[in-house]
Formats: sequence, C-alpha cells, structure tokens
Amino acid sequence: MATNASAVPGFDGLRLQHWSWQMRDDGVLVLSLDRAGEAVNALSQDVLIELDGLLERLAIDPPKGIVFASGKDNGFIAGADIKEFQDFDAKGTIGGALQRGQQVFQRLASLPSPTVAAIHGFCMGGGTELALACDYRVASKDPSTRIGLPEVKLGIYPGWGGSVRLPRLIGAPDALDLMLTGRSLSASAARAKGLVDRTAEKAMLVDTAAALALKGTTRPLRQRFMGWLTNTWAARQVIAPMSLKQVARKARREHYPAPYALVETWKNTGGGLQRRLAAERKSVAKLAGTPTARNLIRVFFLQERLKSAGGKDHGISRVHVVGAGVMGGDIAAWSAYKGFQVTLNDRGQEYIDKALSRAGELFAKKVKDESKRPEVAARLKGDLAGEGAAQADLVIEAIIEQPGAKRELYASVEPAMKPGALLASNTSSIPLDELAEGLQRPAQFAGLHYFNPVALMPLVEIVRHARMDPATEQRLAGFCKALGKLPVPVAGTPGFLVNRVLFPYMLEAVTAYSEGIPGRAIDRAAEAFGMPMGPIELVDTVGLDVAAGVGAELSPFLGLQVPEALAGQAEPGRRGKKDGQGLYRWEDGKAVKPELPEGYKAPEDLQDRLILPLLNEAVACLHDGVVADADLLDAGVIFGTGFAPFRGGPIQYIRDTGPEALLARLQQLQSRHGERFAPRPGWDSPALRQG
Repeated sequence: MATNASAVPGFDGLRLQHWSWQMRDDGVLVLSLDRAGEAVNALSQDVLIELDGLLERLAIDPPKGIVFASGKDNGFIAGADIKEFQDFDAKGTIGGALQRGQQVFQRLASLPSPTVAAIHGFCMGGGTELALACDYRVASKDPSTRIGLPEVKLGIYPGWGGSVRLPRLIGAPDALDLMLTGRSLSASAARAKGLVDRTAEKAMLVDTAAALALKGTTRPLRQRFMGWLTNTWAARQVIAPMSLKQVARKARREHYPAPYALVETWKNTGGGLQRRLAAERKSVAKLAGTPTARNLIRVFFLQERLKSAGGKDHGISRVHVVGAGVMGGDIAAWSAYKGFQVTLNDRGQEYIDKALSRAGELFAKKVKDESKRPEVAARLKGDLAGEGAAQADLVIEAIIEQPGAKRELYASVEPAMKPGALLASNTSSIPLDELAEGLQRPAQFAGLHYFNPVALMPLVEIVRHARMDPATEQRLAGFCKALGKLPVPVAGTPGFLVNRVLFPYMLEAVTAYSEGIPGRAIDRAAEAFGMPMGPIELVDTVGLDVAAGVGAELSPFLGLQVPEALAGQAEPGRRGKKDGQGLYRWEDGKAVKPELPEGYKAPEDLQDRLILPLLNEAVACLHDGVVADADLLDAGVIFGTGFAPFRGGPIQYIRDTGPEALLARLQQLQSRHGERFAPRPGWDSPALRQG
C-alpha cells in the first residue's frame, strides 16, 4: 500500500512538505505528518495551511475513512510551534493564528468521512486538539504514549477548539481537571475516561484505526449522558465555583490568570459551537498578551535549553555513592530508578539500611507495575566495604559538609577508581578548588549538586573548578539528562548559584523573625510575590542545622551576619521539620503557623526586605560570571528554588520592573535597615536592560 497520488481523487499535482498520504486497499486514507526539517512534529502555520488544503479536497471527494498518523517514530504531535507563537505575540497577530487553527480543525470535524487519530508517543496541546476534532481516537499501549493539554503551563489554555470539545466528550469535571492541571494521561487512562475509543499495540495501531473508521463505534451511554449533563447551564453554575475553589488553593488569580479565565469562559458561554469557539479565541488571545504567558513561555524555552545540554554518550552505567544520609541515599535511589547500577556505601550498615528502606518507598511510588519493582530494587545494593568504587564509572561523594573530611575520603577512594571514572561531590557550598587540592586526577573531578528532595527537584548544578576537563562537564550533563534532571554549569565559588542567591533571602527572613515579625506574616509576604513556599517554612524544611552550615560557609564571603535565631536553634530536637520543631511546630509533615494577632499589619517594606536581597545577589552572580549568561541564571534560580515562574526569573523580573526603580528601593532599605542592603556590583550591566 505505497503512497499513490493518483489513487486519491483531487490530490493530483499536490506538492507537500509536511504531509504524506497512503490509500489503503480497504479504501481508508492515511494522512501522516512528518514535519520537514524538524525532529519533532509541531503544528506550525505551514503545517496547518497544508492540512487545510488537503481537507478542502477531501471534503469534495471523501474516501471511506481517514486516519491521521505520525510519520515520525518518536511521537504524534507535540503541540503548536511555541517559537512561532512568540512571533505572533510580538506582531500582535495571535487572534488571527488562533482563528486559523480553529477553522482548520472545524473543517476536519465537518468532513463527511469518518476520521480517526492514531496516536503513538506524545500527543500534546494542538496535537490533542486535532485528535479531538476527529470522530474517534486510537492510542498505542506503548508506555511512551501520553495525551494531554498542558497549555496552562504556558499561561494560556487550549485555543484551537480543545476547551470547547473536551468537556462535551468526557464530561466537564474530568475535562477541566485535565486542562487546569496540564497533566497527561496514558493510553489506558485516556480510554477509561473516554478520551480514546480503542487502544492497540503499536504495530497494529493504524490497522485498528482504519477498522474503527470503517465500522465506527457507539460510546457508552453513561459517557454520552455525562458529556451532555455536565455542560448544561445549571451544571456549569454548580461545577464552575467548585473548580475555581480548587484553582485558588494552588494559584493566585493575579499571578496565574489562565485557569480562572478557562473556568469562567466555559461557565458563561453556552449556545452553538461557533459562539463557544469565538469565546475561547477571545479569551486565549487576551491571555497570550499577559506578562505571565510571556514569562512562562520564556521559562519553557529555558527548560528546553537545559534539556539539550549533554549527549547520550556519557559512558556512565555504574554509580557508587558514598554517604547514605538523606541526600546520598536519595541520589542513589533515583539513579537506580533511572536504570543505573548503583552501590551505596557508608560507615555503618544501619545508615545504609535506612537509605535502602527509603529507596523502597520511592520505588513503590514510582514503579506502578509491581512485577517490575524487584528488578529496579536489584539495581541498588548496599556496599559497606566500599568495593563498588573500583567498578564505578562515577563516584558521588555525599558526606558531611567539612572540607577536611571530604579530602580525606577522596584520598582513600580515588586510588581505587578505574581510569576514566569521574569523581563528583554533592557539596552545597564549599569551593571546588579547595576540595580539589591533593587529587591525583583533578581533571575528572567536579561538583554535582542535587537539591532536596531529589525525586522532586529538577535542577542539578554541575560545579566547575580551574583544573576540570570540559569533557567531564559534558559527561556529567549527559548523566543528568539520563536522570531526567536539568543541569546548569556554575562556577565553583562559595554557594555556587542557587544557594548563593537564596541565602540572603532566607537570612533576611530569619532576621525579620528575630525582630518579632511573625513567621506567618513573613511567609505571606513572600507568597504574595509568588514564591511557592514562605522562607520561614523553607528554613524549617531545609533544616536549621543545614541552613546554619551553609551560613557559616557563605556569610564571610557575602559579608552577612547569621542571626541567633538560626545559629542558636541548629541543635537536635529543634532543627525544623525533621524534628517536629523549629521556627514552627510541625504536625503530620505540615507547619503549624500561629494565627496573626487581630488587626496585625506587616511592615510595608517587608516584601522588599525579602525579595530585594535575592535580586541583589542574582545581579552579583551575573557580574561575577557564576553562570554564562542571564538566561542560565534565571533557569537555575527558577528550577533550583521555585522562584515565581510567572515572573520569568530574577533577571527577567528586574528587566520588567526596571533596574533603576529596584535599585532606588534597595538604597532606601540600605538607609533604613543597614549595609546588608548595599547594592552589589553589576546593577549597571546592559544585561539588566535587554529582553
């Protein structure tokens, strides 16, 4: 069944870049997208224009059925072309681009032939909207198949008809949940919700889709009934407030307007399809021009840049971790989960056993198929004798934050390592040049700084030093990529990037706490700015002992004083969340924050006191060359600290607000509160004034 133009009426003379066709013997036409010059399918305007031309001809002379498939093996369609979307925003033509996409998909939905989307691999955003415009959907059972509408993560929501079609297909509650969270579904989960009609093995995907096009199917009565009932006017008035309450628990309207706009547009718009499409288009076009959407799209490209670092040829298959504490144990467990053979060493078996127990909890949570858990668990072995170091391609040290102890360990372990093996430290703040003293092979040594909790935090800092081989950095970046982490190369100066930027923020929060400002008020001020967690709660979560240790390393370098509230409480029993008591009391893993006194008003400059020291140090890091450029700095701080993504990162926030205005506020704090607010070098950098 080879491609045959003459076998498709109306296709004579068509020259296509991105789409190909195949007429099957059963009369079903397979249209395959293979976007020219790109590794991944995305719906650019060129792709849509070609599709529109094909659909126009198919409407005139329809085949028995049409299957939409991918000509690329890695996935169906990743969504719209986000770079192109940025260009439309810059030109003020978003509305036109949305209308074009809606029109193409409506032409698809109106075809007289039965249409089926044959989905294998990723099917996201615009790809899912194309599938929703089809009559039926078939998904491959391959684990790589994921179907979703993640546009909310870019500050918008589905704008090519997805927010109109999905609620009527699977019912409003499930549809809103998918669009508001941006999460994706496996083939089986999508089938259970009614998003796809069939699942099939990859090899049988197109055949199954073709059969469905010819025979059709009737959706279960309950699905059809819920699709109608939950979209009636009365149901919308009940469901929408409930959805908005759930949204409000996770995101503020002023920070993330898209989920609110989605629910309200759905709630307030009834009538025919064209009316609902027009409301969707108007709402999404308005959202696309907000600072939130522009910054979240910028963050998307920052993430893609980090993902592209390092290749597959890192040459690491065996990992040996020394230090079975929380960080070392979790690094070992995550490495084993991601397919590496791992040995875990510590000075006592009891420490290793605790780490292996935590690893079991991770595997139980992450490996859904119980039959595969023993295989994953077998990749992680306790190693009290430390014999794994000799076979390892990478040795990761994760012991106490004392330079002498680390160097002593290196002196014992490095001679046992095989040629070409890498040695890395998970130090959070000690300069790498200091740790590299006395090494036999400093070129193969680097910092590999993970963040806690390892399973959740996406960033890893690859820490450089003067004698490190660039190939070491590339191999470690590839290793991070294999772990599903985002690597950021940083200079090996005290605190590196993330801790250096975060420390003044946390220190000022504890200073304010020491002055009698309630922890809840401090946390609220930071959360109002957009931080995911208040700094007092963060200090308790990190641990006062850990924070005090970082403070001892960084405070002389930064010229800052550690308040007694931090240094004095860094003792067993009062170290924060892990002890159940710190600056807050903790119950069931949650901070118990005392209510504010009635009528209490926080100082007007409290938010500035917290945020401006962070911005001040970010400027200094850029000035000092801790990272290569402003984009890497913003990426590192967002993915390493959770810094308000909708603000685009510290440097982007400075650009958006205006460096002169922020510098003036910093100088006001300096005159009011002291020299710790003195502007750091770098505020005159051109990088703060370009976008």
